Amino acid sequence: MNLSFFDQFSSPSLLGIPLVLLSLLFPALLFPSPGNRWVNNRLSTIQLWLLHLITKQLMIPLNKNGHKWALMLTSLMVMLLTINLLGLLPYTFTPTTQLSMNMALAFPLWLATLLTGLRNKPSASLAHLLPEGTPTPLIPALILIETTSLLIRPLALGVRLTANLTAGHLLIQLISTAAIALAPILPAVSILTVAILLLLTILEVAVAMIQAYVFVLLLSLYLQENI
Repeated sequence: MNLSFFDQFSSPSLLGIPLVLLSLLFPALLFPSPGNRWVNNRLSTIQLWLLHLITKQLMIPLNKNGHKWALMLTSLMVMLLTINLLGLLPYTFTPTTQLSMNMALAFPLWLATLLTGLRNKPSASLAHLLPEGTPTPLIPALILIETTSLLIRPLALGVRLTANLTAGHLLIQLISTAAIALAPILPAVSILTVAILLLLTILEVAVAMIQAYVFVLLLSLYLQENI
């Protein structure tokens, strides 16, 4: 029973071939392809409006030099948002519950922001490791602490996204299992459990959207520090 709760987080495979790549590419098929017309249909209009809103929110903390990252950050936001929401459907696999995938997204992007700062403004980037006015005896300790906090950023990004989505999926499965088990014994309690499950599902939809936004927003803030 304990193992079955975590089976949903195992990578699906067909004939021994992992299907993670397919689960990553499939959400892109749900978006309509652009046409030659200014306005194709309502779905395309809503899609363009959402993309404009997401891009506007992500570019607020960035200056003009950071606007070159708009395409990559918006694409990452849309990908994470789509994968997180589709992962809440029954009998689906959520790739963002895998720490390896989240770290594969977080580490290269964090490293890119860091290298951008070291290339453009090396003095300002290194100055973040030592706050101004620090007493001389505390300089080695503060440099060590700031360096550790800088290096732990990609780990925090990946673990935050993985932990929040994994906890939500486990809660949904535990409560749904309890509702099914209580149905023949205590129907009234089972109905109450189903109501709690519906509320939890709404909460998890919000969590899926918020975590995708927080992941990309923190990357944009790291970028702002280095440009």
